Amino acid sequence: MSWRSSCFPRSLQSNKSIWRALSTTRLQPPNIASALALRPSDDREDVTIQVSGTVRTIRKQKQRAFLQLGDGSTVHNLQAVLDPGHTQGLSTGAFVEIQGLWRLAPPGKEQSHELHAQHVNVIGAADPENYPIQKKFQTAEFLRSIPHLRLRLPIHALLARLRSESEFLLAQYFRNRDFLRVQSPVITSSDCEGAGQVFSLNTGASVTKDCRDRLFEEPFFFRQPKYLTVSSQLHLEAYMQEHPKVWTFSPTFRAERSDTPRHVSEFWMLEVEMRTQSLQAIMDLVEDIIKSLVQGLQQGSFLEELITMKLSSNKLQREEFVENDEALKDDGLSNRWATLNEGPWPRITYDEALCLLQEGMTSGKSRFFHEPTWESGLQFEHEKYITAVVGEGRPVFVTEYPRMSKPFYMLPSAPEHSGSATVSNTAACFDLLFPDVCEVVGGSLREHRLEELETSMANLETRSNGNLSRQTVGPNEVSAAMKGGESLDWYIDLRRFGSVPHGGFGLGFDRLLCYLTGMHNVKDVIPWPRFYGRCDG
Repeated sequence: MSWRSSCFPRSLQSNKSIWRALSTTRLQPPNIASALALRPSDDREDVTIQVSGTVRTIRKQKQRAFLQLGDGSTVHNLQAVLDPGHTQGLSTGAFVEIQGLWRLAPPGKEQSHELHAQHVNVIGAADPENYPIQKKFQTAEFLRSIPHLRLRLPIHALLARLRSESEFLLAQYFRNRDFLRVQSPVITSSDCEGAGQVFSLNTGASVTKDCRDRLFEEPFFFRQPKYLTVSSQLHLEAYMQEHPKVWTFSPTFRAERSDTPRHVSEFWMLEVEMRTQSLQAIMDLVEDIIKSLVQGLQQGSFLEELITMKLSSNKLQREEFVENDEALKDDGLSNRWATLNEGPWPRITYDEALCLLQEGMTSGKSRFFHEPTWESGLQFEHEKYITAVVGEGRPVFVTEYPRMSKPFYMLPSAPEHSGSATVSNTAACFDLLFPDVCEVVGGSLREHRLEELETSMANLETRSNGNLSRQTVGPNEVSAAMKGGESLDWYIDLRRFGSVPHGGFGLGFDRLLCYLTGMHNVKDVIPWPRFYGRCDG
């Protein structure tokens, strides 16, 4: 017989057809989720099964012991009933293999069946005195300090499966629509965003004593400064010249000295580049991708399991810190997922967003620490207000930001006519804001015209003391923060030799998962979070 191992079934309803197909009474399900799905008919003899996994908890009594076994395939544990003689060497965190009879559980139990152990084999023991993960409330900050062990927690095992399934669904989506998946370099010569928040590469940080004080003949391994990528966009544009629709999914790095719940130094980006002259078409694609992803995830049990974990976590916290029953609610995850599939998402311009914010201040509906102005841009508090008032629970597209606040490669909102003195002061771009996490996607049409691109590069917008100012430089002397000390001639070549109108976007995968899972900090949806001051493991 074949077993479903991708995710835990939606319900625990009887599946007698499976049991009629069995030709043996000894089974070895591939994981705990498959074992919990077993429903022998009442008139069938006891069936022997063998399972393995990590001991979540063990409760010992005089005549028997109760063990909760898990393996990451589901947030639900399998309960095993053991004789006292089988408990030797068993403790939370140990990896064991158990063989026994799969029987109906007594009425009132959470599980319909339980495993009555006949043989127990401790494959990997765990020191109960020092094992850091116990059945008690542990802060997220503490768990971030042991990322190699927190992966064993049911919630983080669920997040790993959710990430895996999401990547599969996204790849399937693009393949079905003739997008070509490509690979872009992680080591680059440029800062695509032009913000200068890049990680520099060098070979001097050796862990061996012999090399610690060694002086290298070459100041740089690549003869010039190189950096970890902040975006694959520029390289995707090179692919797009030959392939109409391309995408990539890769790690991205930002040396941003920020420790907010929304920022990390290493994260994953889904990036797309395509031939188009329509910003609306790009936003349509973004909306369809996310809706399709949510619909695909709803076909599994992920939402049910997330709510289960949310209730379990809140209950534990309530027992120790809270007395309010409101803490037991599922945090609106069901409604959050359902709302994402409702109607077209609102779209407003940057000007309209500013008017909305200023009206909110004038009417007294809201107060902002940062006054919303054209030059200062939208702050986090502004974005939250926009999603609450305009989105009403749905994501909101904000378009046509000031050009002075955006990178050099963005196309102006309106093409500049030859001989006209009028220059558009906004870019053909958008940010997609989600409730709570705010910016998740950013995209634009790209400047595909050679002369206009060179002009934009020569009049690069830079930030000085927190304010925007114009700095005029030559096309071959674009700021070192953006260029990485090397000319962007290769990027200009893309316009010099047969360019086409195009655009694209980057989607912050981890922030999207943060929203879908209801996690309050992006560091807790990333298996090995790297952020300012911390890089454990």
